[in-house]
Amino acid sequence: MFELIIMSGMGLLFLIVGLLTWKRHFPRFISESYRPGSAKRTNTQPSTKRTGIALIAISIGMFLTGIVDYLALTSYGWIAFGMFFIGGFLLILRTFKTSSIGLF
Repeated sequence: MFELIIMSGMGLLFLIVGLLTWKRHFPRFISESYRPGSAKRTNTQPSTKRTGIALIAISIGMFLTGIVDYLALTSYGWIAFGMFFIGGFLLILRTFKTSSIGLF
């Protein structure tokens, strides 16, 4: 039950940040080094969209981990988390490699 609560809570947090990053185009959520004058807002929209989708994918993995491990009493949920996390992380890395926001 503890794992369900923790993973669902973290999944909800990642989901909210992902939705705000995707829909509201908040580059501050994804890069502390972003300066408002350094990149035009139109240049940040594709980057924030892809990063938001990646964060949502990670949150789905967290939800599935909590639910599957609670219901099935197995560690198959961690396999789902690993797949979604790696997929989301690779999307974030690719986004930062090609974006005007930059990682650092």
